[in-house]
Amino acid sequence: QVRLVESGGGLVQAGGSLRLSCAASGIIGGIKTTGWYRQAPGKQRELVVTITDGGITNYADSVKGRFTISRDNAFSTVYLQMNSLKSEDTAVYYCYVFLKLYVDGTRSYWGQGTQVTVSS
Repeated sequence: QVRLVESGGGLVQAGGSLRLSCAASGIIGGIKTTGWYRQAPGKQRELVVTITDGGITNYADSVKGRFTISRDNAFSTVYLQMNSLKSEDTAVYYCYVFLKLYVDGTRSYWGQGTQVTVSS
């Protein structure tokens, strides 16, 4: 059974930091791209950052230089370190895994989301 369990959201003042975690289990049989998306009230879900199994990262321009994605050696937990937070970073943050299967096809998985609120 696939599980994505997020943690680390909360309330922080502008300029502060938070670290999100996403523990993934049950995802096997392919090459993964893991990352974070976010959705603010009244807006579409948008990419924050992704990282491939090979370590290639893709950051949204709005977070470059402030957010850093990392993972543990087993590639089972992904972290998002968020520094210099701004009020516009307020959103629900979703962990995301895209799996390109070794055999054929793809799968996508989403976490339940964790709220990040930045007060100005």
